[in-house]
Amino acid sequence: MKIGFLVFVAVALLAFLCSLNAVYGIRFVIDREECFSHDVKYEGDTIHVSFVVIKADSTWHNSHEGVDLVVKGPTGDQIQDYRDKISEKFEFVAHQKGIHRFCFSNKSPYYETVDFDVHESHFTYYDQHAKDEHFNPLLEQISKLEEALYNIQFEQHWLEAQTERQAIVNEAMSKRAVHKAFYESAALIGASVLQVYLLRRLFERKLGMSRV
Repeated sequence: MKIGFLVFVAVALLAFLCSLNAVYGIRFVIDREECFSHDVKYEGDTIHVSFVVIKADSTWHNSHEGVDLVVKGPTGDQIQDYRDKISEKFEFVAHQKGIHRFCFSNKSPYYETVDFDVHESHFTYYDQHAKDEHFNPLLEQISKLEEALYNIQFEQHWLEAQTERQAIVNEAMSKRAVHKAFYESAALIGASVLQVYLLRRLFERKLGMSRV
C-alpha cells in the first residue's frame, strides 16, 4: 500500500508540474475586437482565465474604460460576460469539451495592450482514485498549490500592468507640465512686450505734448 501510494504521489506531482506548461499566455494589441480559442480536452475541467489591460497607446490618455470579454462554449452558449474591465480573474467549469472562444472588444478610440492567460486544470489520476480517502487530501493540496502558483502569475501581470500604466501617467504629466510652462512663459513674454510697447507710446505722446 505504501509503495502504491508513493508511486501515485510521484506520478501526481509529475502530472502537476507538466500541467504548469499548459498555461496559455499571450500579450496582444486590440483595436476594436480580438478573439482567441482554447481547446478544452476534458469535460468537467476547471478553466482559469485572467487578463490585464497593460496600457493605452496614447501618452495623453491617462485612463480608459477597459475592455469587454465574452466567453462562449463549443455550442455558442455564453459562459461569462465582463464589461469595461481593466483587469479580471475568474474560473469556470467546462460542461463540454471542445473549442471555447474568448472575444475581447475595445470601445475606446485608443489601441489597448492586453495580457491574457488561460489555464486548464485536469488531473488524470483524480478520476481513478476519487473514492480513495488516502488520495483526496493529497489531490486537494496539489490543487491548492496549483491555484497559488497561478495567483502568483496573475499578480505579476497585475503589478507589471500597474507599473507600465503609472509610467504612462507620469510621462503624460511631465509633458503637460512642460507644455504648461512653455505657454506660461510665452504669455509672460507677450505681456512684457506689450507693456514695453504701451510705455513707449505713452512717453512718445508726452514728449510730443511737451514740445508743443
